[in-house]
Amino acid sequence: MFLKKSSSESTVKNVVTLNAYTDKSYAFKNDLFKPLDKLTYNTSNFITSYVNNKDIITTTVHLSRSIPEEDIADILDIKAYEELGLDQANTYIISSIEVESAGEEREYHIFVAEPESLDELYLPVKEQTKYIDLLVPAPLLYKSLYTKEILQDNGTHCFVYFTQNDAFVTIYTNGQYLYSKSVEYSLEQIYDKYCESIGEKVDEKEFYTILESEGLKTTNNDYQQSFMKIFAEVFITINDIIIYAKRAFNLDTIDQMFIGSEKGPIIGLDDYSQNYLGLHSSDFNFNYNVSNEEWYTDQLQYLMLLSSFDYMEDESSLVNLTMYPRPPSFVNRASGQFIISTFAAISLSLAYPLVYLVGSYVNDAKIYALTIENNKLTAESNKYKKILNEKKTQIKGLDEKIKVLSTKYDGKAKTLTSIYDKKVNYRLKSGTFHIVAEELDQFDVNVDKLKSENDTLWLSLVSTDDRKFTEVIKYMSDTHFDEITEIDIEKIQKDPGSNYYKGLLKVELK
Repeated sequence: MFLKKSSSESTVKNVVTLNAYTDKSYAFKNDLFKPLDKLTYNTSNFITSYVNNKDIITTTVHLSRSIPEEDIADILDIKAYEELGLDQANTYIISSIEVESAGEEREYHIFVAEPESLDELYLPVKEQTKYIDLLVPAPLLYKSLYTKEILQDNGTHCFVYFTQNDAFVTIYTNGQYLYSKSVEYSLEQIYDKYCESIGEKVDEKEFYTILESEGLKTTNNDYQQSFMKIFAEVFITINDIIIYAKRAFNLDTIDQMFIGSEKGPIIGLDDYSQNYLGLHSSDFNFNYNVSNEEWYTDQLQYLMLLSSFDYMEDESSLVNLTMYPRPPSFVNRASGQFIISTFAAISLSLAYPLVYLVGSYVNDAKIYALTIENNKLTAESNKYKKILNEKKTQIKGLDEKIKVLSTKYDGKAKTLTSIYDKKVNYRLKSGTFHIVAEELDQFDVNVDKLKSENDTLWLSLVSTDDRKFTEVIKYMSDTHFDEITEIDIEKIQKDPGSNYYKGLLKVELK
């Protein structure tokens, strides 16, 4: 099977593809791809949809390979505003994909959509699913045909696809997207043109039934004549697009042509392709190895399924215009170059008959252009000032948090040190008394009374010989010099009622 599910099974269980223009969705689960009755919120679903070619604008830009990678995104945003003449007061959804090339410059295709248009189309979907993982520009869906090796990535291929709301021509060369253009012949517009040509509104269901089943070779003379006229106009327009693409992109020829529609192959289109384009065309209807209950499924639904797996394997492989991802989205920039060039052209055309005012108008145009440039730079400067102020505020807040945490840390460190000191270095009085008792016993000195206060001991000593007091003091001093701050016997006197000597010994411990 051509679907590589191994990488996707670890992250999601199902892939849901939806056409927001017709409210038709499909679910892929357990090798079965079938219509979905109702969209629901389920975190195990990977939600994919597409944006019609007519709802996006595109351009191609070239950047120096010396530009740091972290600056690429900002520069591409600026280029999009400049190249497409976007209104700098508005925000747009901008995404890009790099073209594989070995030239001196890097080449990018940029795709732009208006948030208002996307909201109008996808907010109802978001209410049901809570998120949309992948929103692909329709022309980029064909990329999956090459990544899955359904088509060979050599030569130049042209795809023409009719949907209910759009019809667009897309050109790929060597497996890379090159150019796309919408034409005013969606299935809905073809129906309207047919009704206009016969002067009355026919049953829509009957119209599409004949178009799907009989196509341009219908036996109904009224339909056949109108279809011939309408599709002649379609292919003349397609021919103009191909001629432009060949000239703009230095294409020698179109190697293969594919034509399809949302409702199925249209019989007879190959004759028009050969007559008007000089190209043999194939139906855009590939033999996918996926179980499906329908006799025909919109091929873009299949391409969304393939693109989902490509995206899950490598997020950089596709343009994603979603405003409703699981993570948040981003912001854009603006430019006034189109206004400047337009004003300059108008100024020159108006100044031509007024020779004596040419110098004045030229100066005014320069001043105006410099003012626009100054405003643009001022806006950009203010933007970065705002960012710097926000960062300073964040730094100040973090410094305050660090200060509070440092105070807490110092307090806890002191507490732990104190606890450690008491547990490790605390001198047990019982141990001290035991040592003193042993040493006094060595020198036949007895204790009459004992008193302890903090680290100071007072001992009332009793002995038959006063010299033993001196000996025991000297022994203690020599043995415990690193533990004793001071040792002294304040007085020695003989007990008049006996032969014993008494003395009061003071020992101050460190």
